[in-house]
Amino acid sequence: MEIPMPAPVCLIENSPAGELRVQQEALRVLAEMHQPVVVVAVAGLYRTGKSYLMNKLAGKRTGFSLGSTVQSHTKGIWMWCVPHPCRAGHTLVLLDTEGLGDVEKGDTKNDTWIFALAVLLSSTLVYNSMGTINQQAMDQLHYVTELTERIKVKATGGGSQQDGEESADFVRFFPAFVWAVRDFTLQLELDGRKISEDEYLENALKLKTGSSERAQLYNLPRECIRQFFPARKCFVFIQPAGRRDLARLEELSEAELEPEFQEQAAQFCRHVWNTSQPKTVPGGHVVTGAMLGNLAVTYVDAIRSGAVPCMESAVLALAQIENSAAVGEAVAVYEQQLARGAALPMETMLELLELHAQCEREALRAFMARAFKDDDRRFQGELMAEAVLQEFLQSKEAVAQSILQTDETLTEKEKEMAALKVQAEAAEREQQILRQKEAELQQKLEDQERSYQENLRQLEEKLEGDRKKLLEEQGKMVDQKLKEQEALLREGFQKEAGRMADEIRRLQQQSEEIQKPSWISSALETVSEVATFVLPGFIGKAVGAAGRFFSRLF
Repeated sequence: MEIPMPAPVCLIENSPAGELRVQQEALRVLAEMHQPVVVVAVAGLYRTGKSYLMNKLAGKRTGFSLGSTVQSHTKGIWMWCVPHPCRAGHTLVLLDTEGLGDVEKGDTKNDTWIFALAVLLSSTLVYNSMGTINQQAMDQLHYVTELTERIKVKATGGGSQQDGEESADFVRFFPAFVWAVRDFTLQLELDGRKISEDEYLENALKLKTGSSERAQLYNLPRECIRQFFPARKCFVFIQPAGRRDLARLEELSEAELEPEFQEQAAQFCRHVWNTSQPKTVPGGHVVTGAMLGNLAVTYVDAIRSGAVPCMESAVLALAQIENSAAVGEAVAVYEQQLARGAALPMETMLELLELHAQCEREALRAFMARAFKDDDRRFQGELMAEAVLQEFLQSKEAVAQSILQTDETLTEKEKEMAALKVQAEAAEREQQILRQKEAELQQKLEDQERSYQENLRQLEEKLEGDRKKLLEEQGKMVDQKLKEQEALLREGFQKEAGRMADEIRRLQQQSEEIQKPSWISSALETVSEVATFVLPGFIGKAVGAAGRFFSRLF
């Protein structure tokens, strides 16, 4: 799908008073986007060339405003949606954030919210800094250390990591991390040997031993990056052009840029395009553009209200919206399939019930594909209780007439026969009608059982897929934690490695619980309980409507 966005638009406005507001124009664009989105956000100090990198990712020379003064040029968060260059059927959503640390603004709290929103909305976060990764660069990244104070994972418990939320819980929501170091002038060497950019970053993230306040201040941002962003990458860039030309970087042709810088920028773009994953929520459910817009509104509303944004609550709110839409989509599929099938001649209840079963299978398939976190099966129950068939039959008199044609013919013949036949034949006819009604009742009961089993079958199929995604998610987190534990042991941090071991054990225990048969069977029991209440109503409405339809035959 071609995204009709020739230029970026403001997604989240940041007013001079520091008030954040989601913009309706951006929401309208996202609402029409039903493809999975790969969301790449850039954050960093103002006037460090963030917008240039985002334009490169968009495959354009211009787009996001670069600015050429010492003031922060981008305000709030700007969005540009372009077709993904490597993933067919996906949209690349680029978020350019307001430069952090603008001295004219003088509001670090506002900066922290901008950074937090970039983290919460993206699947890859690019942090842009100048010069080298030194202590000053780490100090400037203090926004990472404040994340646990600004955001909470769970709706219950009220606090942050100190109240029992482990870093693993944050990692489920957090993006991959890319550190882009601009105007880099050092040699990539360590102890006399050449090192990679990634090794340069990992060396800069090494912790200092000791419990002094100085050591703790040194370690804090490093610990946060290591805990919250286990998937991380580093790129260094030389200065792109002579100092005099930097102010008009947007106007320079490729030939006027340093060849080494061009290659570094190309490597950066290839990495981001090829490795950035679609945005997901915990459990592996892929986010579409419409869902991304709803997430942005939920988070910004929480910030504006003065509350601490809760990631779990945001996902549950998103699930409510998506599941309601999933029911509507499934109903629409049912109606389309029923309209198509009803165009064919039907003369018996059995034919109508068979058509209903086929339409219901397709509707359930559409619902299961979109719904997520319907843990109490409320929305599936809502779909099971829809009186779509009843409404459809009432609105399609033409269908009624095609079936009733037989009714009228039979009635006339019966009238003729009634004048000729004796009382005994009339009694036999009544017995035939009774047997036919009993057969229809049996058909209704069988259809109710079939509907119930079809709901169970498709739910079990979906749960198996969900379990696979969850186990993959858990496995990646365990692998990342094991790598971090090994690094801590190498650096001599036994106590921290022990805490990491506890986190790993907790993740492994969660994986064992997910693999148990009860993980699926309990969900199937829930839908059984729901069916007890709604299926009789559903069958009563659907088959009852058909019964009234056919009662005119007798």
